[in-house]
Amino acid sequence: MHSTPSRQPAYGGSRMPMNRRQFLKLGAGALMAAQVGRVHALPSGHAPGPEFTTANVRWQAAYDRARSVLSGNVRVLPRYPLPVLIEGSVYNGIWMECGPHEALVYRKFRPDVARNSHLVFFALQHADGQLPANNKVSETGFGQIQMVVPIAATAWELARATHDDELLHTAYEACSRWDAWLMRHRNTRGTGLVEGFCTYDTGNDNSPRWAGIPNQCPHADARLCPALPSMPRLCPDLSATTYGARLALAAMARALGKTPEADRWTESAESLRHTLLATLYAPEDAAFYDLDARDHFVRIRSEIITRVCGEHVPDPTLFDTLWTRQIHKPEAFWAPYPLPSVALDDPRFVRPIPRNSWGGASQALTALRAGRWFDHYDRSAEFSFVMDRWCEAIQRDMSFRQQIDPLTGAFTQTDAPGYSPCALVMVDYTWRLAGLSEEAEALHWNIRPGHPAAQAARFRLRTDEGRDAVLHYDAQGAELSLAGTPLGRIDAGTARLITDKAGKPLTLVGIADRPQTITLHFSNQAPREVPLSPNQRLTL
Repeated sequence: MHSTPSRQPAYGGSRMPMNRRQFLKLGAGALMAAQVGRVHALPSGHAPGPEFTTANVRWQAAYDRARSVLSGNVRVLPRYPLPVLIEGSVYNGIWMECGPHEALVYRKFRPDVARNSHLVFFALQHADGQLPANNKVSETGFGQIQMVVPIAATAWELARATHDDELLHTAYEACSRWDAWLMRHRNTRGTGLVEGFCTYDTGNDNSPRWAGIPNQCPHADARLCPALPSMPRLCPDLSATTYGARLALAAMARALGKTPEADRWTESAESLRHTLLATLYAPEDAAFYDLDARDHFVRIRSEIITRVCGEHVPDPTLFDTLWTRQIHKPEAFWAPYPLPSVALDDPRFVRPIPRNSWGGASQALTALRAGRWFDHYDRSAEFSFVMDRWCEAIQRDMSFRQQIDPLTGAFTQTDAPGYSPCALVMVDYTWRLAGLSEEAEALHWNIRPGHPAAQAARFRLRTDEGRDAVLHYDAQGAELSLAGTPLGRIDAGTARLITDKAGKPLTLVGIADRPQTITLHFSNQAPREVPLSPNQRLTL
């Protein structure tokens, strides 16, 4: 999944290991070298984090163990003075590919860690705009670009939710410079798409997608492409990440009152999306592929498809094609334990499955990222299947490792335990399955009477407005309250109720795999029964 080379990056000219202005803002004397690698406790005065209890002993034990893994992976690293969420397992550091997104998922438990896990990349940004691929105990790495979930998108979501003006300004400046760096150094073919120079650029370690290509760029310098006839490649996922980042930059610019800049970001994002779809999608296979320097597709059907969907590049019509012919096809990606990193029926699927393999194993990172696109494309019922299967696999093993066999759900035992993405899957999926989740303008109440996680369960979440949202299950269904005021209850049926931040019911969503009849009891309203089909959305 991640690179772990020990070579130091080559610095030259104006390239500096840290942005001086941001470093001084943090406080140069606060590096706290004595705390490097130390577990960092919750700061005093912190608002209470989310609370979950259930009578299901097995589920509770897995959830509590996941929380313990995450707490243990909050560390202070060299070259940055504040605690971040590290990857855990054998990965003693934080990677741009995934660290900011993981910390965003963790933000309700440790908002300070979520903030720091973004600012560390901005603080270590080179003067020429290059963001580090990682910050590890051993080094800060600049030998690849290693990006998947856009740091601009996660920073924008965090700044918007927490009303963090300083983070907003810092992220906008840093991510604008990063986009310019990519266009200077990763657009050598002049297409406007983002090019991959090495395996670690996409974090697809040990994948047949990158067979024969070096793991890292020459001299550990991400500006340099290896001298191979097939390189550089135009990459769908790297380009999709940049598309998502530009949309986030447009949103940030609007929030900052920079309307002309917002319009330019939106236009450049749409131009990139158009080129990506026209150049890197193969309709005959319903798949996205790398295009090498000889204009040949690298025809390996991999989880590239989920990364492109994660940034919402396909429109609904194209997504339906991808869904039918690839994602939801049992022979391809809809394995008993979704989603394999290479399609089951692709001849390049790697078996037996080795450790840290993006050649077929279902990766915890892919599962964690699934929340960014399943609901967006109205596949919430099918997402429930993914979540249940992963939680089942975790509860059988309890060691929180990196990957599972997509056919059996067995974790690869040669991977070390204590992996943050896997622990986050258990925690995040618990709340998505039977609890609460908060979006920018809404609360999602996921009601599943009879689900193992919901057995006499109680969920409490402090919203961004400072209100306590509580979901409490009994033998008949679930009671909902906000800021101590009852909102009502839902009996007899599985559904997601979407309310606004004040608790006003807006929408009912079918999240079960079969038709349901939902009994709604809203305050000051007569009870009513509502039929609901899988993935159906009813306006209330």
